[in-house]
Amino acid sequence: MLDQPRLPIAQRTNPERSFRQEVRALRLGKGEVFRGEGILAVTKAILQSGVAYVGGYQGAPVSHLVDVLIESQDLLDELGVHLETCTNEASAAALLGASINYPMRGCVTWKSIVGTNVAADALSNLASPGVVGGALIVVGEDYGEGASVIQERSHAYALKCSVWLMDPRPSLPAIVRCTEKAFELSEASSTPVMMELRIRACHVTGEFVASDNRPPAISRNHRLADPAPHNYDRISHPPSTYAQEKLKADVRLPAARRFIVEQGLNELFPGERSDLGIIVQGGITNVLMRGLDRLEVEGRIPTLVLNVTHPLVPDQIAGFCEGKRAVLIVEEGGPDYIEQAVNALLRQRDIDTRIHGKDVLPMAGEYTAEVVTEGLLKFFAQSANDIDLAKPRERFEAARAGRAEAQRLLGGALPLRPPGFCVGCPERPVFSAIKLLEREVGKVHISSDIGCHSFATLAPFNLGNSILGFGMSLAAAGAVAPVMQKRTISVMGDGGFWHNGLLSGVASSMFNRGDRVLVIMQNGYTSATGAQFIPSTAGNRRDGETTSDIAATLKGMGVKWLRTIRTYNVGTMLKTLREAMRTDYSGLKVIVADGECQLARQRRIRPELAARLKRGERVVRTRFGVDDEVCTGDHSCIRLSGCPSLVVKPSPDPLRSDPVAHVNNGCVGCGLCGEVADAAVLCPSFYRADIVQNPTWWNRTLWRLRSAVIGAMAGA
Repeated sequence: MLDQPRLPIAQRTNPERSFRQEVRALRLGKGEVFRGEGILAVTKAILQSGVAYVGGYQGAPVSHLVDVLIESQDLLDELGVHLETCTNEASAAALLGASINYPMRGCVTWKSIVGTNVAADALSNLASPGVVGGALIVVGEDYGEGASVIQERSHAYALKCSVWLMDPRPSLPAIVRCTEKAFELSEASSTPVMMELRIRACHVTGEFVASDNRPPAISRNHRLADPAPHNYDRISHPPSTYAQEKLKADVRLPAARRFIVEQGLNELFPGERSDLGIIVQGGITNVLMRGLDRLEVEGRIPTLVLNVTHPLVPDQIAGFCEGKRAVLIVEEGGPDYIEQAVNALLRQRDIDTRIHGKDVLPMAGEYTAEVVTEGLLKFFAQSANDIDLAKPRERFEAARAGRAEAQRLLGGALPLRPPGFCVGCPERPVFSAIKLLEREVGKVHISSDIGCHSFATLAPFNLGNSILGFGMSLAAAGAVAPVMQKRTISVMGDGGFWHNGLLSGVASSMFNRGDRVLVIMQNGYTSATGAQFIPSTAGNRRDGETTSDIAATLKGMGVKWLRTIRTYNVGTMLKTLREAMRTDYSGLKVIVADGECQLARQRRIRPELAARLKRGERVVRTRFGVDDEVCTGDHSCIRLSGCPSLVVKPSPDPLRSDPVAHVNNGCVGCGLCGEVADAAVLCPSFYRADIVQNPTWWNRTLWRLRSAVIGAMAGA
């Protein structure tokens, strides 16, 4: 098997790809044209707004905001902007506490809805006293078919906390204007502002005319001599909270509504029809326009684009609806907060406009162009029979019929494409070992977690009974373990460990004397979101020193049964899991499964290998393969390893109908296939091949000698 050198954590380097081009774009000045993605436009906009501090916790689709700023440290130092890479979303939200007492603009970011759940307590305590400096929260609204989290909306938190919610139209000029105005709205109403960006908005490309970056008045370069005076009214604690609640309704809400109207934050697209209208969330405006274009009615229906979805402005909504027979509200997801609010508002004002929304559009699920187009057809059928949609409807149905026919020819619905482990992932061997363990002890309750390792809940491993939150796997087994005859196994990543698992899981289990097994995947980074640094990563974004060590932290917490195992050694991992399940020790048992993220490793070694080749130095690449004549076609190797590079192909033997296993060119030489074959006592069909580039004279001589011997033995 391939003996990959195991780098100590202290020797691993940052694998993150370079954002040089994006960093240069952040330095553009007044009148220059910025070209790029939506989330990078937001990053530029916050610098143009005079932000004093930025923080956040990584998560798609907004990771780039902090990632790019990390590589822009020189620019931030020049401006005096403080950048905080937070350990979780709660610490990011708490960072905005600076704006409660000081006229400092701050921006934090995270993935929603999961991140907003974590930050909820800090959000409530921030919104209650309000802010004097503009406070902006940029959340990645990961909702819909391509989402990687539970399907909920940030809108609920905006309503609950009385935080204003912006949902900008996916156009770079609109996104930048909304970002800059968000700080002004926050200051005009003394309220934090949340701006949600869907995946499409984050990755929409375009251009806008840039402005100069603004150094903040209060910053690391211009420090305050004295703190803010003590003012109990600014503290979120009774009895101050009673007065703060009245201020939300009597002062801040009216101020926000005035600002929205005066600044024209919501956009009105006029249309030919005076009897119909559409109200749409800003973030899905492009999808709506695509649907109207397909039906050849774009420009004919007046449309109110809500770039601010909370608070709604009653006079603006009423003025738009008055005199219209019917208005369609395009609101993605449920509950239908906007539709309910509009219906209540119109009834209170005795406006008899009929409101359509979830009656023609689905309550749940992503509003794709197809979904919205179908909803528009239903709306027009009920409210505008005079619009001739025969030809557009025919094209729409023809497209659907073509897809249905393709599915029929393929034998049914097209299968979903689930996520999976990368080739060579160091976490896969752990699940191979767990599968082998279950052959001995039977099925075990597996408490899963959020991260790359959650892919083990899918085929071929199918391991996992629950996912409750980032770093929550050990806590999720708290009530299961006492009622099981066999010990439970909880799986957690190193990112989840630092995010929440240390206290919610380890400390709680130790305090309650839990008899459980915890496997911590130590791959060195928060890999699923782009390989960002965590406390146990080798080095820090400012220096080369590691902040914390997982094993040392566990020992400090009092964990007595602790093993650190190299993940690629399936046999050793199986032996250790077996020991953890059978030992007489009744406390928490922790296995730190150590193996560097393969993507990070490849990013690290490929430039090194390229440089060595360029210098003419000898380079050896290891690959694995399967001997077609030996492979039995059982495919246990595939079921136990799940490596994407391990596939099947037709057997070259005409007398054997079963396909044989095959290692394709995606192989990175991790050696898992061979390790599994060895640990599971499978067929000996795997072989290892070393590919030598720039061979030495000795390599050439040895190759000639081996070729001659093999040729003689083969009778060639």
